[in-house]
Amino acid sequence: MSSLVKCPHCGLRPREEFTIRGEVATPRPSAGADEAVWFDHVYLRDNPRGEHREYWHHSGGCRRWLVLSRNTLTHETSEVVDASTLKLGGGA
Repeated sequence: MSSLVKCPHCGLRPREEFTIRGEVATPRPSAGADEAVWFDHVYLRDNPRGEHREYWHHSGGCRRWLVLSRNTLTHETSEVVDASTLKLGGGA
């Protein structure tokens, strides 16, 4: 059985309609930062257990960017919001 994701625009949809694009909380280094800092930012990531926030693209549906809170142990999603709310200081 397919996992379901509750898109705020399309409702419950199969997970296969989405593309995962990485974790949310990685601020970009400054433009003049050292090459090693940029290497860490681009290539190295933590692999946390438990709740994790990620960018997902609803490529098979409304084509909106979403922020999912997903448990990395159970793959359950607890919150899904439109990524545009991040700029507005919303709930993501």
